[in-house]
Amino acid sequence: MLENQRIKELTDFCKRVDIRFKDMELLNQAFNHRSVTNEKQNVKNNERLEFLGDSVLGVVTASYLYQNLDMVEGDLAKIKSSVVSEKALAPVALKFGIDKLLILGHGEELSGGRTKPAILADCMEAIIGAYYLDAGYKNAEKYVLEFIIPAVEDILKNGMKDYKTQLQEYVQKNLKCCPEYRVLKKTGPDHDQTFEIGVFINENQAGKGSGKTKKDAEQMAAKIALMSFKNSN
Repeated sequence: MLENQRIKELTDFCKRVDIRFKDMELLNQAFNHRSVTNEKQNVKNNERLEFLGDSVLGVVTASYLYQNLDMVEGDLAKIKSSVVSEKALAPVALKFGIDKLLILGHGEELSGGRTKPAILADCMEAIIGAYYLDAGYKNAEKYVLEFIIPAVEDILKNGMKDYKTQLQEYVQKNLKCCPEYRVLKKTGPDHDQTFEIGVFINENQAGKGSGKTKKDAEQMAAKIALMSFKNSN
């Protein structure tokens, strides 16, 4: 039985991303990382929902690309691979506040699991799977397209440029300066570290990302900053 505070958190999340869940227990399961089941009995993790959500995400994205882009199969496949990738989904998860709702085991929490791109992306897929079960394909499709369409449009406009390059060009053109990347935090043992990096523009933090390498963390931070600028415009 979910506590009232958790129900409120999940309800607020649904309002934020414009979805409606009948079964809050199912939605809550989507946030349960497998590390939780290693420490608690009778708790279902989100791996099966992730498996389902990955398929729904793939079908929705492939269908949208097929119907809207007159391209050869190889080009469609490249775009699809890019917009459904871990690197693409993790920043969206941070934008949606999914990192704050994750339920992790103690060890995963200490190792910075709340900001690991793989865990965030997996949770995104689990939510899609849960919503498909709760509300049907059409509603799941609407939810997915809310973040897939902007990602596709971004690729069509900027090509396959990485996010650091896109941010550099945007900032130089509009703000006449250069972004600066700083390591905010390192977690985990030396052989398995997670880096948290902030991107600063005129000394103001414009985005924050994490990854197993500094390069991956910088890319996520750059994408978060780009999303913020585009939303504000």
